[in-house]
Amino acid sequence: MSVIKVEQLTKDYGHNRGVFDVCFEVQKGEVFGFLGPNGAGKTTTIRHIMGFSRPGKGKTTVNDLDSWTRHDEIMRTVGYLPGEIALPEYLTGNEFIKMMSALRSMKDMSYANKLIERFELEPAGSLKRMSAGMKRKLAIVTAFMHDPAVLVLDEPTSALDPVMQDIFIQFVKEEKVRGKTILLSSHIFTEIDATCDRISIIKDGRLVSTFVADELRRSNRKEWKIEFSTLGDFERFRKQVEEPKKFLVSSVTPHKNQVQVVVYDEQVNAFIAEMSNYTMHYFSEIKFTLEDYFMEFYDRNREVS
Repeated sequence: MSVIKVEQLTKDYGHNRGVFDVCFEVQKGEVFGFLGPNGAGKTTTIRHIMGFSRPGKGKTTVNDLDSWTRHDEIMRTVGYLPGEIALPEYLTGNEFIKMMSALRSMKDMSYANKLIERFELEPAGSLKRMSAGMKRKLAIVTAFMHDPAVLVLDEPTSALDPVMQDIFIQFVKEEKVRGKTILLSSHIFTEIDATCDRISIIKDGRLVSTFVADELRRSNRKEWKIEFSTLGDFERFRKQVEEPKKFLVSSVTPHKNQVQVVVYDEQVNAFIAEMSNYTMHYFSEIKFTLEDYFMEFYDRNREVS
């Protein structure tokens, strides 16, 4: 069952800015990662999902409610954490929590108090004087405190220190086990990789890939880094392997006698047999990560040292 739907969403701000024909769905009980750098179109898409912007073309829905026409209902039922936090500076943190709980007609604050303790929030002080990290913690608490079934999180750990980022990741994993449906937008690879079931990559306002995270982790594509003991072995390898293209050589570092080679599972035995003909300082596998896959779309010409 699809909880969040983005259907051919287009919002063209001109000069190649905006989002263009974006389509994806977030299934019930799924953590869906929306990955891309700042300016790629993540926040624009999320603003449409939450009903803050009207699409130029296409539409977005949450629980079959049209985001633009049913914005108020969506805001009451969804836990939303914006990327940029604008809080009323004349309030204290406690006053802001009280205001948000009143808007949601909350009677029981026990879950909110658990979140305050878990994220080490100090809500007594003025919002005007709060640090960016403390404001982010306050936004997390108010996004989750009514225990919503659907969460839309835009760059949720920005301004948090590494320890608190890890606490947040663990919390998202627990919410997933509880059956929550979560859209998590981020440019942080570890955050996406640790929590998400499926991932979409966005570039220049267009989706360039959508995939199941476990399939990437179990990829049949392996990469090996090799440093030959002698220049002779290095040159012989290039003549016998690279130039005939027996295997895909992804990078060469001549002054170090090093190469990196991409090998698919069905090629492994032949590759190991080939490498037994050379003397090497080391021969090690490089794990293929989400960041590696992402960079294939964003930096195809990068140099490997």
